[in-house]
Amino acid sequence: MIAVELRKLFRRPRTWGTIGLLNALPVLVAVLLAVTDLAPRPGEGPVFLSAVLTNGTLYPLAALAIVLPLFLPIAVSVVAGEAIAGEAQAGTLRYLLARPAGRTRLLIAKLVSVIAFVLVTVVVVAAVGYVVGQLLFDVQPIGGTTLSGTTITPQQIAWRTVLAIGYITVSMLGVAAFALFFSTLTDSPLAAALGALAVLIASSLLFTLDAASSFAPYLPTRYWLAFVDLFREPVLWRDVVRGIALQGVYVVVLVGAAWANFTTKDITS
Repeated sequence: MIAVELRKLFRRPRTWGTIGLLNALPVLVAVLLAVTDLAPRPGEGPVFLSAVLTNGTLYPLAALAIVLPLFLPIAVSVVAGEAIAGEAQAGTLRYLLARPAGRTRLLIAKLVSVIAFVLVTVVVVAAVGYVVGQLLFDVQPIGGTTLSGTTITPQQIAWRTVLAIGYITVSMLGVAAFALFFSTLTDSPLAAALGALAVLIASSLLFTLDAASSFAPYLPTRYWLAFVDLFREPVLWRDVVRGIALQGVYVVVLVGAAWANFTTKDITS
């Protein structure tokens, strides 16, 4: 059943169209930075932007940072929100459950397909960012520069980029868990996706308010950008570890709630 769900997901033109659109913005930003005077001079402006402009090998980091706050969560919410609600809306959910597989196996298959989508999307964005960075920005063949201004080797840049990809994937699994849970509550994929996005928007807004400082560390979007700390010297692990732990709690609780609801609800469509 997992193989079936994976084939269904990646054979849809909409899946690859979504991934293509996600890559369009980082490519556009890179072109604008390369051909215009909008970017600050190397060594000036934000440290993150300066490091990218002087070493294109770091552009995968910039590409991920560009899509992470809004566009990547939207894509993940839409795909995860459609997992169960999409089948219900199409009237195929009862037929799927008529098979011997059962509800738990179906939910697991849907969850695995969503995880695969998240991982593939993040890897593709990073890969396209790497190619664009190599083509449009200066590349340091001997090594690279961290956000702390120290020099690291290409091998260190590579494994830190892999860690960043893994961290962002874990962060987006929290988004997927929200959307999957809402997908078991409604027959509308749009409602499930909007429910997850509403939670994330509320989290982002609350994070900016001083009144919410007491519970800000527990908001789902709190540590999304902590992957940037992987490119400091030394690596600042505190927020990275906290971010992984926080998303792990959200995933376990929400997937458990989705399972509890899905395995007990009456299926009418």
